[in-house]
Amino acid sequence: MRRYSEAVKADVRRRMTPPHRQSVARISEELGIHVITLYKWRKTWRFEGEVVPASEKDPEGWGAADKFTVVLETAGLNATELSAYSRLEVERIQIAKLRPTLG
Repeated sequence: MRRYSEAVKADVRRRMTPPHRQSVARISEELGIHVITLYKWRKTWRFEGEVVPASEKDPEGWGAADKFTVVLETAGLNATELSAYSRLEVERIQIAKLRPTLG
């Protein structure tokens, strides 16, 4: 079994979490990491309380577990931090909507 550095795992975690929310299939294709490995990492991070949505869908398409994780993550944020978090999410959604017209 191949071992991956913590830097590679950190990059994958960044790609999976908001605001990026890249799919396992896309990350596997881009980085050459087997999907089973990526699913195992995602499961581990979820147990650790990370926000790792199951897909690239907008929050309206998330499952209950993903939504609850976001609620837990943002519960401790003050108004300024929550505002910044929300702005990043809105920007990500706007970019995702423009992507088909740019390509």
